[in-house]
Amino acid sequence: MCTMSAAAVAAWLGTVVTILSRSHADRNVYPSAGVLFVHVLEREHFKGEFPPYPKSGDASNDPITFNTNLMGYPDRPGWLRYIQRTPHSDGVLYGSPTAEHVGKPSVIEITAYNRRTFETARHNLVINIMATEEFPLPYQAEFYIKNMNVEEMLASEVLGDFLGAVKNVWQPERLNAINITSALDRGGRVPLPINNLKEGVYVMVGADVPFSSCLREVESPHNQLRCSQEMEPAISCDKKFRAQFHIDWCKISLVDINKVVPVYITRPDPGTGILPEFGEYNPPSESLRSRDYFSDFLVTLAVPAAVALVLFFILGYTMCCRREGVEKRNMQTPDIQLVHHSSIQKSTKELRSMSKNREISWPLSTLPVFNPVSGEVVPPIHPDNYETTSMPLMQTQANLQNQITIPQQRPSGKWYS
Repeated sequence: MCTMSAAAVAAWLGTVVTILSRSHADRNVYPSAGVLFVHVLEREHFKGEFPPYPKSGDASNDPITFNTNLMGYPDRPGWLRYIQRTPHSDGVLYGSPTAEHVGKPSVIEITAYNRRTFETARHNLVINIMATEEFPLPYQAEFYIKNMNVEEMLASEVLGDFLGAVKNVWQPERLNAINITSALDRGGRVPLPINNLKEGVYVMVGADVPFSSCLREVESPHNQLRCSQEMEPAISCDKKFRAQFHIDWCKISLVDINKVVPVYITRPDPGTGILPEFGEYNPPSESLRSRDYFSDFLVTLAVPAAVALVLFFILGYTMCCRREGVEKRNMQTPDIQLVHHSSIQKSTKELRSMSKNREISWPLSTLPVFNPVSGEVVPPIHPDNYETTSMPLMQTQANLQNQITIPQQRPSGKWYS
């Protein structure tokens, strides 16, 4: 079994230039633009700043969460991200600064919250981004690893193993991790909590030599067809990753930044409502001229009220002053129509009086509770000992034993035959 010398190991580690920091005191760090920066917030470091457990001998396992923000602002810089899975795990700051952040120190306030004692501890981290001529490297490849979460991939051991596997299939002189992004930040879905499913993570690496033939196999028409049919492509170097990393080769991205055409976005000149990037906001002076709202009052209230008043008078005149009356109506109506209307009224009254003299029994629903002539109380339709269970549902007036006869009213004048 062959062993590597210390010099060889140091030379190999020199090719991986990803910056890893584990100190949490107030300190300065110097990441390079275009290189992945990782800063671990260890809970063990902050435990000494909180009071211990009341009982000596109890293992201190306080739940601690972290809040990170740029000094003077509520959030972090756009390139810097933070993740902490549970209050009992370490937090991680990570990201890839760009060239536009060079020379602009960023002070990150790190606040640790002890969820048991509700106490806090604060440290500052000063990030000084340095510019280098070697970065960014021209050839960049982005891999999608399905069986990893972002905090697992940010561990120095796991990231080193992945960069070692990429170095074996690519064979570059310089290799570095450029950025790491969770699949959830790319629109991925949260996996179900079964079968130890992972969220997935995108890892972008850069090198100084063109892509190897193994990586170019993804661009072949055969593999592109298999990807369109949702089948795994046949990649010869996949076995070098499969033992630890499950790569989705259909989502790999190969970019040569030397061939990328830059796109310049022209922004319109900001108007008067857009504040400049620098400077202070000067509010308007307090000595402003007061505004006259009398014209607004006339348009809003006076004009609708005047229109409503005019309509009220028109409606009152129409309903009160334009009434004709019965006498005027009769005077304007022809005599033949008045005679015809009068005869109809007389015939109607005569028919109503004749209908009252018909000798028929009144319906039971109209019987009063007492005789209207003699005042005698009408007995009930059925006796008390009548068995209601054998009573038919429908009865006619002729079948009722206790039929009540209402005395007929006779006209006091002429008799009709």
